[in-house]
This record gives sequence, C-alpha cells and structure tokens, in this order.
Amino acid sequence: MKFILLISLALCTQLLRAQNIKLTNAVVITQFDKEEDRYAMQALMTDMLKGYQIKALPLMNVLKQGEDPQHLLNDSIQKVLLEKGFDTYLVVNVRGYDRTFKPSEDTQTLAELLETTSIYHIYRDEATSVSFEFSIYKEGKLISRQVLRCGNVSDRDSVLKRLRKRLPKKVLPSWIA
Repeated sequence: MKFILLISLALCTQLLRAQNIKLTNAVVITQFDKEEDRYAMQALMTDMLKGYQIKALPLMNVLKQGEDPQHLLNDSIQKVLLEKGFDTYLVVNVRGYDRTFKPSEDTQTLAELLETTSIYHIYRDEATSVSFEFSIYKEGKLISRQVLRCGNVSDRDSVLKRLRKRLPKKVLPSWIA
C-alpha cells in the first residue's frame, strides 16, 4: 500500500513539475544519429518556439559543425549564453518507435545527458509512430520531461509535419502557462 502511495505521489510531482514551466528562452539541443536530422529538428523547434515568443537559439549557432556538445558546458560558452539571455536548455531526442513509451524517470544532469549519444533517427523504415522526448534543463538540472508520440507516419517529412502539428496542442501549452 505504501508503495502505491509513493508511486502516486511521484507521478503527481512529475505532472506538477511538467506544468507551469514559463519557458522564456531555450538553447535547442537535438540528439540524433544523423547530422541532417539534428539540424532539421533544431530549425523546426527554434521556429516553433519563436512563434510563441520564446527566445530560442539552435545549438548549431553556438558550436562549430561537428564539435562535441559537451563543449556547451565550458565556462566561456556558458558566460556568452548568459549574456545573450539564455539560461535554459531544451534537449530533444527520439525515445523509440513504439506507442508505449513514457517519460524517463532518470534525473540526469545536463552534463550527463550530453555525454550520451543517440542511435535513433527521426524516422525509421517500417515504423508507424515515433515518440519524441523533450527534456528541459535550467542551471544544469532537469525541470521537465515530456514524451510526445507522432503516429501515422510514413517518412521523415511526415514525422516533421506531424510534430509541427501536435507539439503546439500537446506539449507547448505546459511550457508557456
């Protein structure tokens, strides 16, 4: 009984943390195997956030092409970003190609997350849905994590189109509330 109560409390805490973020700025970091997927998703997310008056900067405008994302944590880069008004990081990656994925319970720091690599692509043949995970970090600590499933996809472009349609309805309202 205590176990069920603890799980319920943890889920409620996670839901409350996922709401009322008041996202005002974000450096958009995407973790995909293919470089063109990273750039496409950074451009898409930056464009969508700016449409909601959220100051956004893609990682490709911060680091040189091919540079290790860990360099984002260098003091000099952090100082420049803070001077430009960026103190929040939005990390986007694919959680999987199934309908059953939930947000990860792992509370990795931004440094730990940047150390990991992704083997996933935006789209995979024979997949009919893609689950994206959005993790928001402030001061290097996780403040929100949400999963958005995009179903009925047939190629890379349909995934991006579906994400552009579903994100404002399902995830963005909790970021701008």
